[in-house]
Amino acid sequence: MNRITRLAGAAGAVLCLGVLGACRDEPVAPTQSALVPNLNQASLRHAGTITVFDAPGAGVAADQGTLPVDMDAAGAITGYYQDGGDVLHGFVRTPAGKFTTFDAPGAGTAAGQGTFAFDMNPEGAITGWYADGGNVAHGFLRSPHGKFTTIDVPNAQGTVTWDINPAGALAGLFADANGALHGLVRAPNGKLTTFDAPGAGTGPGQGTWDGSASCINPAGAVTGWYIDALGVNHGFVRAPHGAMTEFDAPSAGTAAGQGTTSASINPAGAVTGPYTDAQGVNHGFMRVAHGTITTFDVPGAGTGAGQGTVPQGINPAGVIGGYYVDGGGVAHGFARDPDGKITTVNAPGAGTGPGQGTFLATPDPAGAFAGWSVDGNGVYHGVLWTPWPEHHELAEAGR
Repeated sequence: MNRITRLAGAAGAVLCLGVLGACRDEPVAPTQSALVPNLNQASLRHAGTITVFDAPGAGVAADQGTLPVDMDAAGAITGYYQDGGDVLHGFVRTPAGKFTTFDAPGAGTAAGQGTFAFDMNPEGAITGWYADGGNVAHGFLRSPHGKFTTIDVPNAQGTVTWDINPAGALAGLFADANGALHGLVRAPNGKLTTFDAPGAGTGPGQGTWDGSASCINPAGAVTGWYIDALGVNHGFVRAPHGAMTEFDAPSAGTAAGQGTTSASINPAGAVTGPYTDAQGVNHGFMRVAHGTITTFDVPGAGTGAGQGTVPQGINPAGVIGGYYVDGGGVAHGFARDPDGKITTVNAPGAGTGPGQGTFLATPDPAGAFAGWSVDGNGVYHGVLWTPWPEHHELAEAGR
C-alpha cells in the first residue's frame, strides 16, 4: 500500500469519468435509540437522543463495520463501511433511515481497498477517494444522480479529496514522487490548484495536509496543517485568493508528532482541532478569524500521552464536536456550545476498553452529530446524536 493510501486511511478512522457506480438501495438496518444523560453535571440539560445503526453489508468482526463521517443540514449522513472481506464501500443514509450504498468505478476489491466517502454538500454531491487494485488512491466526485468523476493530480503517487462546499469546490491533498504531501483545491469547473504552506517539509510524510471533512467553507477558505522538516505540526488557514496564515496553539509541543492540527473551518472563518503538548497529551482549541485562540479540555479527559481532547469539527453557530480519550484509553463523544458548556455523549453498546467508545464528527448547522462507536469486540457502528430542543436553541443563540 502506498504512502498516501496509508495516511488517508488513518485520517478517516478514518472511479471512471462519467460512469455510474454500482448503486443499490437496501432495507433499513436495525437501529437502537436511547435517551442518554450528560455526564457533565454543569450541562445536564443538553442531553439528547442517540441512534445506533449499521450499513447493510457491514462486517461484524474487529475493525469492520460502519463509519459515518458527515451529515448535511437535512439530516442525510454519508460515510463508508468495511465488509466481511475488509473491502470498503460508500453509503448515504437518509433522515428516514434508508441506505444507498455505492462503489466508485475502478475501486479495488481486495482487503483494504475500495471506496471511502467523506463529505456531502447541500445538493447531495459527495466527495471522497478510492483505493484501486494497485492500492493507489484517487479522488472522486459523485453527483447527486450517481455520476462519478475521478480526480487525479498529474504525476502524483495518489490523490485524496475529502471535503466539498455548497458551490461544489473540493479540498484534499496529494503525494508527490518523493512521498511529500501537498494541498489541493478543485474548483466547481474542474480546475485544480495545488499549494504548500510556507515552512512545510519536503521529505516523505511531510508537507501540507488539508483537514478532512469540513475543511473548506462556503467562501472557499481552507484549513489544515503542515508537517515541517522536524515532523512538527502547525495549523494554517488558506484564504480563497490563496494567502496563507500559519499558527500554533499556545503550549503546543515542538517535537516530532506534536504541534497543532487544524481540522475544520466554519463560514465565519473560525477553525478548530486538537493540539498535542510536549507530553503527548491532546487538547482542544478554537481560533477565530482575527486570530484569537481559545484552548479547552473536556472534563474527564485523560492526561497521559495519546489521551485528551480531540475536536473534529465546528458548525456555523460555533458548536464544536469530537471526542476525548479518558485515563483508561476509552473514547467519549462531546459537544461544546459557544458558551463553553460541554455535553458528553456515550452510545449504547460502545465498548469500555482502550481504543473503544464513542467518536463524534462535525456537527450539522442545528448541532446534531454523526459519528461512530467501537464496541467491545472492536466492531464499528454508526451513531447519530440529536440534542434536545433547548440545545438547538442554545446553538442558534451562538450565531
